[in-house]
Amino acid sequence: MALRLVIDSASDITVNEAKEHGWYLIPLTVTIGGTEYRDGVDITPDRFYDMLVESDDLPHTSQLTPADYEKAFEEVIADGDTPFVITLSSKLSGTYQSACIAAESFDPKPIVVDSLSAALGEAVFIRYADSLIRDGMGAEELEKTLNEVRHKIRILALLDTLKYLRKGGRISAAVEFAGSLLQIKPVIGVVEGEVVMVGKARGSKKGNNLLNELINKGNGIDFSKPYSLAYTGNSRGTLTNMSRIQEASGSLKQVSFPS
Repeated sequence: MALRLVIDSASDITVNEAKEHGWYLIPLTVTIGGTEYRDGVDITPDRFYDMLVESDDLPHTSQLTPADYEKAFEEVIADGDTPFVITLSSKLSGTYQSACIAAESFDPKPIVVDSLSAALGEAVFIRYADSLIRDGMGAEELEKTLNEVRHKIRILALLDTLKYLRKGGRISAAVEFAGSLLQIKPVIGVVEGEVVMVGKARGSKKGNNLLNELINKGNGIDFSKPYSLAYTGNSRGTLTNMSRIQEASGSLKQVSFPS
């Protein structure tokens, strides 16, 4: 029985990429304006960003349930494969716990690994796991390796606007107004599974310089490992859903395994 990755859409991995690699992708539910959508299935990234601008309320996601994972495990096993689960950070969602609960109902029990990441960082983690599986690594060794390397993944995001920090309740309207006047550009990161502020600068140029400094302080980028760079927003190339974990839109993200 071959290992088959079971992943969630918080990784920003598309349905097409998952199909291409044989991964079982479970979409999270995104609620916008009181309407629920299956992430990547009922709503595209372009439409998500349009609705993000149009909506007065910040979109939010619902965690996957044990039933979602039970269905995935049953289908993977029916295909003759062994499910191996990677989830978004347990500190950002209860999805990891749902996968663990579902795994208890199966014998042998599927392995569940907490990526301690989300969005591009989770995608990097999944692609790295896939490369190890293709190299012939077994389930137990894979679990051990992933639990070690997940601490090396870094996400940095330069925010172009404070609007979504305010809408998410992380800053007040007064702070947003003052920050906008001063052209404050915060840099956030995901550290050990949690979103934290790691710095701020005045203006886009200084913000970009700060982002580069922070990358270099993290020992740079190991280009022998999976890495990713993206912009959010409808007109800025590759799209990600970092804003769906209630942080921001219009930001640059750099993810890598530091050397």
